[in-house]
Amino acid sequence: MQAQDIMTRKVVSAAPDTTVDQVVALMMTHHISAIPILEKSGAIAGIVSEGDLMRRVEGAEDQPRSWWLRLFSGTTNTASDFVRNRGRHAKDIMTRHVVTVEPDMPVGDIARLLEKERIKRVPVVDNGRLAGIVSRANLLHALAAIPVAKLGKNADERKKRDTVLDALSKVPGLNPSLLNVVVESGRVDVWGIVDSDAEAVAAKIALENIEGLGEVAVHLRRVPYYGWGI
Repeated sequence: MQAQDIMTRKVVSAAPDTTVDQVVALMMTHHISAIPILEKSGAIAGIVSEGDLMRRVEGAEDQPRSWWLRLFSGTTNTASDFVRNRGRHAKDIMTRHVVTVEPDMPVGDIARLLEKERIKRVPVVDNGRLAGIVSRANLLHALAAIPVAKLGKNADERKKRDTVLDALSKVPGLNPSLLNVVVESGRVDVWGIVDSDAEAVAAKIALENIEGLGEVAVHLRRVPYYGWGI
């Protein structure tokens, strides 16, 4: 499953000159937490998120900066801060560095990217133009779409193991090469490491969706992606 299979294609967007008030109205009307800002060519100029808007709330920037940063900036608040806090258009407050993915990126890689970058969504770009957007909700929907597998009463251990591995391979972010499945005497044990608690929970749910599996024990240890050594 790839980005193009789960992305939201009809994306609400705005132009750089769209006023902040209009951006807020769009977000509230469509119940979304971020809006891509597009150039006339369709290229992404930036993105305005709830975080960008919250910085404009009175008092949000009152906490003084560290002394060494003030040495370089000269003042507690820089001109850039003033523009972001007082600007009236999307181009003034948008985040310009936008992490993007291509349509053929696997959903597992997208899940890992969101975790690494600590972001909630990622635009999908095709030939320099916005093609869609993948959010955490899209990933959850992909997980929920995993069909229920049914094992017959006479399924042997090899069939059970293959079914378990196939189910786990469909969990966004989960790396099957870091897992070991042992099926013996009607019992299934899954060992391995995961990047997050969410992946561990998702793995258990994937196994719960296999009917006729019998007794299952999941032993997944959390290890951050940068500690895998791969």
